[in-house]
Amino acid sequence: MNRGRKCYILGMKLLMWLSAGITAALTLFLLGYILLKGIPYITWELLSTKPSYIAERIGILPDILNTLYIIFATLVFVIPLGVGAAIYLTEYAKNKRLVGMIEYAAETLSGIPSIIYGLVGMLFFCTFLNLKTSLLAGALTLVIMNLPTVMRTTQESLKTVPQSYREGAFGLGAGKWRVIRTVVLPGCVDGVITGCILSVGRILGESAALLFTAGIAHDLYGLFEGLSNSGSTLTVALYVYAKEQGEFEIAFAIAAILMILTLLINLAAALISRYFKKRRSL
Repeated sequence: MNRGRKCYILGMKLLMWLSAGITAALTLFLLGYILLKGIPYITWELLSTKPSYIAERIGILPDILNTLYIIFATLVFVIPLGVGAAIYLTEYAKNKRLVGMIEYAAETLSGIPSIIYGLVGMLFFCTFLNLKTSLLAGALTLVIMNLPTVMRTTQESLKTVPQSYREGAFGLGAGKWRVIRTVVLPGCVDGVITGCILSVGRILGESAALLFTAGIAHDLYGLFEGLSNSGSTLTVALYVYAKEQGEFEIAFAIAAILMILTLLINLAAALISRYFKKRRSL
């Protein structure tokens, strides 16, 4: 190996290490800065009360509940649709050109800015379907946003199941749906669950689309009543407190909560994926 080749390889290694170091440093700086600025302002009163202008109290309990409501409503719609579409495209669809077109459309949808989803959701769900500004309209908008992610993740998981498993089940006389239900899905459940958990992370961090569809109210409701009313999630509340009210301490507290929740979601996805992979290898 000549000297120029050695210098080139050494330079590329140094560049990769430098890139990895800068990325890690920026991540740690952002994480540390938000946690240091936000955790001191996280109190039990903040987490367990609703805002009261009369008592001059700020609470984010409605925002926490609205976030849980919208996550629940979105998953109720997106999981059956996404997993069902992936099963059809992978196991049933015969027209490969149609499958390719649908996959291309799903990838295109994944790259559309979320504010465009918010505008379409406002015009279609809030105005045309007369759902008005509500958590349900926001959840349906997030369904469209997350459907490509769940579908493509499930598709890739289904493709990892060896074809010999299917052929063996068919050889034993099992029908198509029985093979999918008892052989294919158990063999790729780790990927399906991981995709769903990562979708929760995207739902948790969305704000632009919800500003148009879910609203910014801080009222406290139950699940079904809350879905039919306007409400702000944690990300929308962060925007409102930081941009419109200038309450940067509360904004940093919400940011720290969101950061912790995001870390927990990613950790849960990794642990669940590892658990099912280990269980499948036994």
